Amino acid sequence: DHRRRGKRETNNDHMLIYLNLILQIITLSASANKLSKIQERAEEYAALIMEELDPDNLGFIEIYNLETLLLQAPTQSTNLASDSRVLSQVLSQKLVPTKEHNPLRRLSRGMQYFVEDNWRRIWVMALWIGICAGLFTWKFIQYKHRAVFHVMGYCVTTAKGAAETLKFNMALILLPVCRNTITWLRSRTKLGVVVPFDDNINFHKVIAFGIAIGVGLHAGAHLTCDFPRLLHATDEEYKPMRQYFGDKRPDDYWWFVKGTEGWTGVVMVVLMATAYFLAQPWFRRNRLALPKTLKKLTGFNAFWYSHHLFVIVYVLFIIHGYFLYLSKKWEKKTTWMYLTVPMSLYACERLIRVLRSGSRTVRILKVAVYPGNVLALHMSTPQGFKYTSGQYVFVNCPAVSPFQWHPFSITSAPGDDYLSIHIRTLGDWTSQLKTVFSKVCQPASSDQSGLLRADVPCNNNRPRLPKLLIDGPYGAPAQDYKNYDVLLLVGLGIGATPLISIVKDVLNNIKQQKEMEDGVVESDIKSNKIKRPFATERAYFYWVTREQGSFEWFRGVMNEVAEYDQDRVIELHNYCTSVYEEGDARSALITMLQSLQHAKNGVDIVSETRVKTHFARPNWRKVFKHVAINHPDQRVGLFYCGAPGLTGELRRLAQDFSRKTATKFDFHKENF
Repeated sequence: DHRRRGKRETNNDHMLIYLNLILQIITLSASANKLSKIQERAEEYAALIMEELDPDNLGFIEIYNLETLLLQAPTQSTNLASDSRVLSQVLSQKLVPTKEHNPLRRLSRGMQYFVEDNWRRIWVMALWIGICAGLFTWKFIQYKHRAVFHVMGYCVTTAKGAAETLKFNMALILLPVCRNTITWLRSRTKLGVVVPFDDNINFHKVIAFGIAIGVGLHAGAHLTCDFPRLLHATDEEYKPMRQYFGDKRPDDYWWFVKGTEGWTGVVMVVLMATAYFLAQPWFRRNRLALPKTLKKLTGFNAFWYSHHLFVIVYVLFIIHGYFLYLSKKWEKKTTWMYLTVPMSLYACERLIRVLRSGSRTVRILKVAVYPGNVLALHMSTPQGFKYTSGQYVFVNCPAVSPFQWHPFSITSAPGDDYLSIHIRTLGDWTSQLKTVFSKVCQPASSDQSGLLRADVPCNNNRPRLPKLLIDGPYGAPAQDYKNYDVLLLVGLGIGATPLISIVKDVLNNIKQQKEMEDGVVESDIKSNKIKRPFATERAYFYWVTREQGSFEWFRGVMNEVAEYDQDRVIELHNYCTSVYEEGDARSALITMLQSLQHAKNGVDIVSETRVKTHFARPNWRKVFKHVAINHPDQRVGLFYCGAPGLTGELRRLAQDFSRKTATKFDFHKENF
């Protein structure tokens, strides 16, 4: 008995030693890979290892058993498990870069590829440049044949040519921001085939640059050239100018500045320059290291308020265009002719937004604050509110600011009985919004996701919640996903929001398809109560994030896909970049724990979902290769939302695979 008791005590000592050692290894490994949740559950995972390596419950494990388990390599590739080796090798040979030694052929091929990828942008830009050049030339020639040319020379022709392009561009710049019109055109017409609606904001910026050039030419030619020439003209030269400037010749520059034409022009230039510079990324996103006093004058708020100075600018622009020095007849004062239609359209747009947003006060159903400073809001769907996955809404919270409206992607799907958005706090407005809603939240219970929650009941015991207004929906690049049978969705961090809506929509259609096959809703289909789902053959979703807590944002969606998608129509790939890549000794224990936990409980230790998480960053070339081999002779819709750093690589890979393989990739970048 004494010997048995001594042996049992020795075994217990071994177990305690090894358990403590395993706890330390798990804690250190989780800390090195920035996985705080694994650190919190280190004891549970240590017990899991003991259970695996001590099946006979002897009370101890041998070191070599732990080493063997750690050194076991994954038995299958995460990306190319089902790929044919022969096809993979053939594809790899096609994708080997080949250098064209003939510079003319190399240039010709480059131009051909550029035109293929950008032909819609090219014709729009060519048309715009052509119109601007035509207007400039027309006015230039017109004033060259007038009497003022003999006094002011090419200065006045340049100023008037630039002024004509300014009229056109000041009218045109309003059209790319008419969101309702663009959403209707891209959703209800086929114009999206030839018009790059995705580039509306970029085109708006290009026109703004064109306006800056026009202002520079117009003001520069007046102030530095034709006005000085007029001041220094002889009495004989000034005679033809009396009908425009009066019998007495102007004495100095002040005469021009104090006139209506002068002060309106100066004020416009100041306001436009302010709005233009505060709209630049380094000001709008607070990228400059400025003192605190100056930093308050930049940021999104400064951009938003300065851009709304356009109302004053357009009023001054019309006045400036009416009081002209060299045109006295009303039919020659054409500024109003350019502006009437665009300004009326834009005014109607703003009126619709005001009326619609005023009647769309939503009821908050759920509030959740997640790790990574993310606020999730679930709202009631307003009556008559119809949207497509990938679209976005503007949100206003009077408790934060009664004037500011901010855009956020919709994360719910059209088939859901609620409307949801996920907001990451990156600026003043979003931080204040999170603070306002956090006040009505309570710490989440053990069976709930998130740090703070507020699940609003339907009875009269509802907490007092901030008022929320929405306006939309508005079109976005991601809404074109229904045009493709195969989807490749790539989201970085919070950029996954519009893509999650697409995944949910595909999942809802999978459910509906099963119901249709089971004959559950056949009567509803015949009566047109339910539309037949779109035919999405396959969807690949790659979500890359650096924080483990981010996976809580859409944990329910991940589990729902894993549960209902038995045919693997949706292929989910989560990547946590804080973890060292698979095969690295620093993540070996995490890999082992992941395999054990998933095999036993079907849950991933990193994402805490049923979807296994990959480590480090994806090999994007392998991802494209995987899709290309699985879908030859098909067109794949590639939708990306995230930081701009990855845009270039994905676009290059899409072009490379489209040119060298039978699979064509159409790249769509969400404005983020």
